[in-house]
Amino acid sequence: MRIDISQELPRRRGTSPSLRKPEVSRQETHPIARRMKALEERPRENRLNHAPPRRAQSQSVPREREVRTRKAKDLRDATDEQRTQRNPIPSQTIGMHFRPEERTVMLELGRFRVIRTNDLADTIYEGEVRKLDEDLRRLRSKGLIEIRHINLRRNGTRRHIALLQVATLTRDGRAWLGESGEIPKGQTVYDGFVKPREIEHDSLIYRAYRDAAARIENDGGSNLRVKLDFEIKADMQKDLHRAQKTDPKRDTAEIRRGVAEKHDLPFINEKIQIPDARIEFERKVDDSQSPERDQGSRVGGHEDIEVLTATYRRGHLRSKVQAGFRVYAFGADRSSITAKIEDDHDMMREILDL
Repeated sequence: MRIDISQELPRRRGTSPSLRKPEVSRQETHPIARRMKALEERPRENRLNHAPPRRAQSQSVPREREVRTRKAKDLRDATDEQRTQRNPIPSQTIGMHFRPEERTVMLELGRFRVIRTNDLADTIYEGEVRKLDEDLRRLRSKGLIEIRHINLRRNGTRRHIALLQVATLTRDGRAWLGESGEIPKGQTVYDGFVKPREIEHDSLIYRAYRDAAARIENDGGSNLRVKLDFEIKADMQKDLHRAQKTDPKRDTAEIRRGVAEKHDLPFINEKIQIPDARIEFERKVDDSQSPERDQGSRVGGHEDIEVLTATYRRGHLRSKVQAGFRVYAFGADRSSITAKIEDDHDMMREILDL
C-alpha cells in the first residue's frame, strides 16, 4: 500500500496559510537601511538636489564686502558709545542725602585710591572714631566703598602680626562721585584695590600729602590737585611712544631726557624718576605792573612727594632723595632705611617723619 506524505511544514492550530506574515530580512529592518532606502525613493525634484542659482561674482563680492563693512562700523560705534557712556548712579543711592563728612570721605578715597581709616578719623572727623565707623558702615551698606584689613610688615619690634584697616571706592562709588559734582576740575579719581603688596605703602601717601598740603596752603597756595604716579606714568608713556614713532632713529636716552624735561621730572642714572604723587596748586603773586594791583596774578606750581619704606634698595633710596622730592618715611622704617644709607648722613636729614 502506498502512502503520500505532504512536504509542508506543520503550522500552529488556529492559523491559516493566508494570514502568515511575510518573512523580512534583518538587513531591511535596520534603521540605517530604511533611511538609505527612503533617500533613494525621494524624487529628483527635491530642493536639496538642486543648487541655488549663482549670481555674477562682480555683483556678489562688493555686496558682501559692503555688508561686512557696515557690520564692523556698527560694532565700533556701539563699542565707542559704551566706552564714553557714563556709569549710571547706583539705584540704592537715588534720593539719598549724604552728610558733608561722608562726601569728603568719598572724595578723598577717590583722589588717593586707598587710605587708612585712622587717618580719615584724624583729618575729617577730628578724632571721633565712632562717628567715622557709623559713616563707613552706611557707605559700605550702599555699596559705595570697600573696607579691607591687611597685615602690616614685620619690622622686628612687634611680636604679633598687626592688622591695618584701609578703605577704597567701589565702581558704584566712583560713578556716584562723578555725578555728584564733588570732583574738582581736572582731578582724576580711582576705585578698587590694586597691587596688594603695595597697599601698606600706598596708604601712607595720603598722610604725606596732608603734611605737604598744609605747608603749601600756609604759603598762599590754593586749588590743590593730586596726580598719583598712575596718571603721571600714563602721560609720560604717551609722550615716549609719540616721540619714538615720530623719529624711530632717535636715541632712546635722548627721548627719555626730553620727556622728563617736558613733565618737569628729574632724569638720574639714565632713568626718569617718578614720585608717588604730585601736588599741583596755584599761588597768588603780586604784580606791580598790573593795573589791578589789589588782585595780583596767580601762577601755577607743583610739589612732588615720595614715601620711603624699608623695602627700598639702597640705590633706589639714593635716587629718590637726589631727585629733589619731598621725601617721607614711617617711623618704624627709619631704622632700616638708616642702616642702608648710614654713610650718607646728609640724605637722612632730607627724610621727613610721617
